[in-house]
Amino acid sequence: MAKHATPLLDQLESGPWPSFVLDDLLGVLELSYKHGRTHWKHGGIVGVFGYGGGVIGRYCDQPEMFPGVAHFHTMRVAQPGGKYYTTEYLKNICDLWEFRGSGVTNMHGSTGDIIFIGTSTPQLEEVFYELTHTFGQDLGGSGSNLRTPSDCIGSSRCEYACYDTQAICYDLTQEYQDELHRPAFPYKFKFKFDGCPNGCVAAIARSDISFVGTWKDDIKIDQEAVAGYVGGEFAPNAGAHSGRDWGAFDIEKEVTGLCPTNCMKYENGKLLINTKECTRCMHCINVMPRALHIGDDRGCSMLVGAKAPILDGAQMSSLLVPFIKVEEPYDEIKEVIENIWDWWMEEGKNRERLGELIKRQGFQKLLEMTNIKPVPQHVQEPRHNPYIFWNEDEVEGGWDRDINEFRKYHQR
Repeated sequence: MAKHATPLLDQLESGPWPSFVLDDLLGVLELSYKHGRTHWKHGGIVGVFGYGGGVIGRYCDQPEMFPGVAHFHTMRVAQPGGKYYTTEYLKNICDLWEFRGSGVTNMHGSTGDIIFIGTSTPQLEEVFYELTHTFGQDLGGSGSNLRTPSDCIGSSRCEYACYDTQAICYDLTQEYQDELHRPAFPYKFKFKFDGCPNGCVAAIARSDISFVGTWKDDIKIDQEAVAGYVGGEFAPNAGAHSGRDWGAFDIEKEVTGLCPTNCMKYENGKLLINTKECTRCMHCINVMPRALHIGDDRGCSMLVGAKAPILDGAQMSSLLVPFIKVEEPYDEIKEVIENIWDWWMEEGKNRERLGELIKRQGFQKLLEMTNIKPVPQHVQEPRHNPYIFWNEDEVEGGWDRDINEFRKYHQR
């Protein structure tokens, strides 16, 4: 069988001898296959002065055989808002990492950071100094702390952004520097900011608090543009699926029939939407972007508890705040965040994510701790348990009753 062309991978094996990748990394991998176990180990605490996060210590347990990777620490560097870079900046950080580390990077890690993979302990402070003094960059989060907040490009490039994702992401990053760099939490904690329900950073699936842009008023409808789509004048999905012939555009089949809440209909040449039933899924807007647009009363929804599989399996975020205005100085949002932290730090077990604590103690407890009143949007489905828990202050007279007064109406 012919070998597939791998010019980019082959480039990793080039350069001065001994090649770092060819001689060390592949050598360790070969030995791991031979022994049936990994030869990488976590090295405990390693980092830069004053910071408890940002560096992940890794060592090879065969340092004499592979001296080039005896130390192989990973550094996380906080990414700029929206991940906007100049080519000059990218060249400079690559030159820095070629000089101080392995030259291998990951752009970006799942948290959002720039990942520098592989350097030795003496180089950590040197890299940190260059990042902070020359490039104006800081380390990101690692360990049981706030991880580097991550956002979509937001209103800088996207017409669907319901709030300025980069502004709030930067503000919360600056506000919570101590939580980001000095681990004090039961486990990791993530913020992610989606400017609209399209979810380009998948906040609803990957963060302890998900900020998802939304709006309260009607979707704007241009009926002439709707007619243009129906008549074939405009390509649906902005032409994104034009690679093959899908046939004539069918608004009933491709738009109204796929609405998850059946809140829209097309009749007498007009598209009608019942805003009260609309769940802001963005499907109709994505299919007909010339005809439909988000409303003007914009803000975000705050959801909590998403995580990847750890102890209890993956879970998505649950809605906590249906709508909140995203306006500086973001005091209402910070109040919700800090109330959640107070509860989680007091009640959370070691290595227990927020979503697992909510599962263990209940969503009602979260509402109590955040002083948020229950609303219908918090209910996913009718309750299965017929028993209703009452607090003593919710029952007239409390728990302590006069037995003689009770017996007047209830004889033995």
